[in-house]
Amino acid sequence: MNKKYFIAGAIVVIAVVVFYFATKNNSPAVSEEVAKCIGSRAILYTKTGCFYCQKQEELFGDKVKFLNLVNADSWEDLAKYNITQTPTWIINEEKYVGVQEIETLRNLTGC
Repeated sequence: MNKKYFIAGAIVVIAVVVFYFATKNNSPAVSEEVAKCIGSRAILYTKTGCFYCQKQEELFGDKVKFLNLVNADSWEDLAKYNITQTPTWIINEEKYVGVQEIETLRNLTGC
């Protein structure tokens, strides 16, 4: 019986460690200049409590303050902007849904 608990516990610990490293932010820090450029050429729509929105913002670290960010508390608020999924980027009148890497955003915005 104790062996079963030990194995189950070991599996949980391994799963937590794998999840931690899989979701850890390994991207290079974005410069203020790049963040300002992206912020001037794109809009990021997020929703309060959205896990992936948080991950998107974490890619920018403390430079997130330079983004053109619209955070909504409800889907009704986002519907005003015709947003049905978050995070959503609007760049050159095109929608890009999901977490976008900094390099992708640089290419899409010309930054």
